[in-house]
Amino acid sequence: MKVKLVKSLNSVKKDQAATANSLGLRKIGDVSEQPENDATKGKIKKIAHLVEVIEA
Repeated sequence: MKVKLVKSLNSVKKDQAATANSLGLRKIGDVSEQPENDATKGKIKKIAHLVEVIEA
């Protein structure tokens, strides 16, 4: 699955920013290809308000 950062990481909690960074998302518009497993789904759920998921 592809994950795209659509909102800024400014003014979000440190753990949410760290989660986005662990997915390879640093700037708005960054897209990262991730495996579809439980760990990735948990990370996406934590920052769901910041990202857009593109099913591949």
